[in-house]
Amino acid sequence: MTSDQRAGPRLPAVAQWWVLAGRLIRQSLRNGEVLTAVAAPTVFTIGFYVPLNTVMNLYGHGLSSYAQFLMPMIVMQSVAFCASAAAFRAATDARDGLNARFGSLPMPLALPLTARLTAATYRAGLALAAAVVCGFVIGVRFYGTAADTLGFLAFALFIALTFSLGADVVGTLSKSPEATTQLLIMPQLILGMVSTGFAPAEQFPSWLQGFARNQPISQFVYALRALAGDPSGNAGVVGWEVLGPGLAWACGLLVAFAGWAAVIVMRRSG
Repeated sequence: MTSDQRAGPRLPAVAQWWVLAGRLIRQSLRNGEVLTAVAAPTVFTIGFYVPLNTVMNLYGHGLSSYAQFLMPMIVMQSVAFCASAAAFRAATDARDGLNARFGSLPMPLALPLTARLTAATYRAGLALAAAVVCGFVIGVRFYGTAADTLGFLAFALFIALTFSLGADVVGTLSKSPEATTQLLIMPQLILGMVSTGFAPAEQFPSWLQGFARNQPISQFVYALRALAGDPSGNAGVVGWEVLGPGLAWACGLLVAFAGWAAVIVMRRSG
């Protein structure tokens, strides 16, 4: 009797993906991951907007309100938080040997990763919805076309997918949930604080302005800010000049993380 016969009839890959993704989503509902993903934007909104609003309105930010200026950064922090949860899940699965057990089953090698990314994107979608609601509470509005608004949401989810894939790779390699969380804090802190999400690049020291303006988080923020629009006309024009660098960063990072993940999967198959 062959191993495939012992394993029983093989389900189609789509059905296997649906089962694994559903399992992870149900777990996230039970263990509080969904609740924290929805609550995190509220915490970020209060933590960033309340203490910085008066100061930034005094020093200037170039838009009609600091809420409009800050909104993309609230989104960035919310999806980054979901990516950290994705890394924790990947590290837990690797530590517990779940990846090895899945590898012995008749399923595509990349399917567990795909299921984890599906669950992570699901949580990021809920976090994005919560971030938009929080933005509306503090006065954020979408001033562009319907296509621009859809572009804002789609680009935010694309960034979330990119972050989640990179975090999943880090978690799988570390096999330590605690260490993974610590590893992700530093880049998230540096790139978040030294970006144009909280303040214009001109308010940084001259030697730091180039980095603050051109690093990926800032380019993501510029794109999201333009897609959201602003009555002042200073949010940027929706076009390749503003959106291109952010899209290039997101696509480049996604390709790099995907290649890294493919190497991990191929090594496991060997």
